[in-house]
Amino acid sequence: MPATTYRYLVNLPGVCQGRTIIEGTRIGVHDVIGLIVNGAAIEEVLRSFPDLSRAQVYECLAYYEDHRTEIDALVAEQMSEELG
Repeated sequence: MPATTYRYLVNLPGVCQGRTIIEGTRIGVHDVIGLIVNGAAIEEVLRSFPDLSRAQVYECLAYYEDHRTEIDALVAEQMSEELG
């Protein structure tokens, strides 16, 4: 199966620990997905990250579907840091 390419997402060595981020930002896919899995609607995500487009948020969802285990682990890690 060919690798999926994402229009708005990048991995840059040395930026955000090499995690997948939205190009031109320091916002990680896991940041967007963390809001959604905790009940935020797309509109709420867009209010939380006003520089993002709806297309970028939906691409984060597509990436999540393709990399669910990785993103779930990052979201769990982020949640434990916030609680700790």
